[in-house]
Amino acid sequence: MSKIDSIIEDFELLDNWDDRYRYLIELGRTLPAFPEQERTERTKVQGCASQVWLVSRTTPTPDGPHLGFLGDSDAHIVRGLIAILLALYSDKPASEIAVIDPATVFGRIGLKDHLTPQRSNGLRSMVERIRADAVRALAAPAN
Repeated sequence: MSKIDSIIEDFELLDNWDDRYRYLIELGRTLPAFPEQERTERTKVQGCASQVWLVSRTTPTPDGPHLGFLGDSDAHIVRGLIAILLALYSDKPASEIAVIDPATVFGRIGLKDHLTPQRSNGLRSMVERIRADAVRALAAPAN
């Protein structure tokens, strides 16, 4: 079972939104430490009410570039959203990342209907950044 499938399954086991928010915050606590030197304007995601930083790492493979991501935020719930996005997108081929639609996942766990408009906009901004990094990796000349 993939990490994202495990997260979806865990959300489906929780009956109320207080428990789901607590789980979301716990997911954020599982993010790896974010390097201080990466907290820059270049890595900051524009369009988020909270401060959010995302860094992508590209690994060339015979079937095209794969991307891994690191992320962090100054807000607990947003850190949880980042954890879900990283489970969905990290260590995947750039060609796949460019077309993954997170709305299906967020719909299944019910988050789509329980995020404030500001958080929804921030989530969209994070997804746009991840997809842009994938498109950039696909356009880069192979080494």
